[in-house]
Amino acid sequence: MFQLPLWPVRASTYANNLDALFIFLLLVTGLVTVMIFILLLVFAIRYRQSRVRAATPIEGSVTLEVTWSVVPFGIFLMIFVWGAVLYFQARTPPQNSMEIYVVAKQWMWKLQHTEGQREINELHVPVDRDIKLIMTSQDVIHSFFVPAFRKKQDVLPGRYTVQWFHATRPGEYHLFCAEYCGTQHSGMIGRVVVMTPADYESWLGGGGAEGSLSSSGEKIFQQLGCGTCHRSDTQGRGPNLEHLFGNPVSLEDGRTVVADENYVRESILNPGAKITAGFKNIMPTFQGVISEEQLLALIAYIKALPSQKSVPGNNPPATKSSTQLR
Repeated sequence: MFQLPLWPVRASTYANNLDALFIFLLLVTGLVTVMIFILLLVFAIRYRQSRVRAATPIEGSVTLEVTWSVVPFGIFLMIFVWGAVLYFQARTPPQNSMEIYVVAKQWMWKLQHTEGQREINELHVPVDRDIKLIMTSQDVIHSFFVPAFRKKQDVLPGRYTVQWFHATRPGEYHLFCAEYCGTQHSGMIGRVVVMTPADYESWLGGGGAEGSLSSSGEKIFQQLGCGTCHRSDTQGRGPNLEHLFGNPVSLEDGRTVVADENYVRESILNPGAKITAGFKNIMPTFQGVISEEQLLALIAYIKALPSQKSVPGNNPPATKSSTQLR
């Protein structure tokens, strides 16, 4: 059955689990369909017109009613729980996953490794390693779909979405855009190349990278003059970024948010959206000033900074002014 041409190869840890649920759904729906047609044939033969008799009242069966209520409910509940478990597995990347940034654009995939390697319509990854993709779009909605991994995630403009996978078999696998994105949507294809760890390290060392992504972000950070406000001492007009990413941030309106990729992105492009408590909104927007690639580099730089919990007393006093970034 698994060798059928219409059955994609299973090349990730998630594929087996998803296929098991899909096969179970096929079996349940197929069994119900067969039962319905059998009953139709039986009733058509037994109660054909030449043998119709006068109707007689019958007593209801509590056992029958309970059975046809409880059994389908149990099956549907099992499907729901099974699907919910798979959903949360797909939406929760493991800790210490290898991060790769993806920028979708009509009609190509641009991929950036943290080591500095850049790719277009190709993604090289090592086998038996958790891979986390942080994705955004420069224009319209796209969808990153690798059938062999049984993973598909919409890629949205203006925010980051996350997809992760764990490839189990070296080889080359198709990459598609599964969301209609324009006249050349069908040509927005690529491939994922899964390599052995040794081959992957050799590929990384093959040249073409101009420093790591975080080092590029550091250069942009200095060029934009961000360091004049975001200093590590109490003289800075902005928060200490060394203790920002991954930690809670108290906002001026009383809310608390976690500083993730979307928070940092919004802070750079729309500084007034979420103002850090104790600071004023004096940071200029960088919307249209920096590209998506530069924005990813800045985020990678901030993520590379020490991210341990803030030490009490290390935050700037409330009399300073700025927003969460710049």
